[in-house]
Order: sequence, then C-alpha cells, then structure tokens
Amino acid sequence: MFSGIVEEAATVVALEKEQENLHITMTCSFVNELKIDQSVSHNGVCLTVVKKTDNTYTVTAIKETLNLSNLGKLKVGDKVNLERSMMMNGRLDGHIVQGHVDQTAICKNVEEADGSWYFTFEYEFDPVKARKGYMTVDKGSVTVNGVSLTVVEPTNNSFRVAIIPYTYEYTNFHQIKVGTTVNIEFDIIGKYISRMLEFNP
Repeated sequence: MFSGIVEEAATVVALEKEQENLHITMTCSFVNELKIDQSVSHNGVCLTVVKKTDNTYTVTAIKETLNLSNLGKLKVGDKVNLERSMMMNGRLDGHIVQGHVDQTAICKNVEEADGSWYFTFEYEFDPVKARKGYMTVDKGSVTVNGVSLTVVEPTNNSFRVAIIPYTYEYTNFHQIKVGTTVNIEFDIIGKYISRMLEFNP
C-alpha cells in the first residue's frame, strides 16, 4: 500500500525486452536501501525489485502491466516517480493508493497560473466501469503517475489537477506535455462504495 507521496524521480538507465516482459533498470539516491523482493511504486505501478547493483536496481513489468500503464513507453533518460510502501506507524499524507493502475490518460492541456500549473487529463470513459467507481469526483482523490492529487472540474472522461512548484520539480510532472500518456488510479474508497451500492440499491 502507498500514499501517493512521491519520494524521488528515478532515472531510467536501461531497458531490456524478454519475450513479453520488460526489465527496467533505474538509478536513485536510495538504491542501497532497497532489497530484492521489495515492492516499490513506479509511476503508480507496484513492481518488485528483482536485481541490484551498487548504483542501480531492476524491476520487471509483464504484458498486462505494460498494456494498462505507460511503462512500455519509457525511454532511457526518462524520469519515473518512486514511492516505497507506506509505513503503518506514520501519518497518511496523501490518500490510500494500491499501486494498481486502472488505465492511462492523455494530457490535453497545461496551463501556467502564476507559479503553479493546471494539467487537464482525458481518459477513455466506460459507463460500466464508471458505475463501479472508476471515475473522478470534484475535490476527490486521484493518482497520476503515482502522485496523490485533488480532482478539479471533473467530467465523464476528464479532470484537472493543480500542481505546486515543489511537485512540478521533484516528480516527473515537469516532463508531462500535451499528448503525454500518464497512469491513473481511481480512489479505492469510491470503488468500494460503488460495489456496496450494487448489493444495496
């Protein structure tokens, strides 16, 4: 489980295809603290550390993960948002994030607003999934590339988020432009409520 508070944006140093899997090798400041079999969120996707060196570590994304996320679009030099699993003895600064990306969205607009930024994202709308909680609500939570954010002006298939300078600089939001594909995870609480309503209409 994660909170959506990104620790660092790691740099991709190598990509290796093996059949339908993708091995992603990265470097970050806390490589020496990572362990084999440890779960780490990468752009909001929970992946397991499978290999380590003194300066790098490697995770593997399978076909389903690549189909549902933007990890298959990574290039060497790209930044990936990292968060280690949440410690249960501390404050929950973001919101409850599972690290299970629901789908991708496309950046449709970036608007600078006196030192902060508004990003608009559009995703494929599925009415069946929406009834199961796969949607956004005004002032609700959403995870974009692993970053916990508050929804502004949602529609059936889009939403805006406001990004402060710190988030812009220390996550990969500074690389997001119009046309960029991002990972989104809808709020798990909304999914549970929608599921309960199915049985108690």
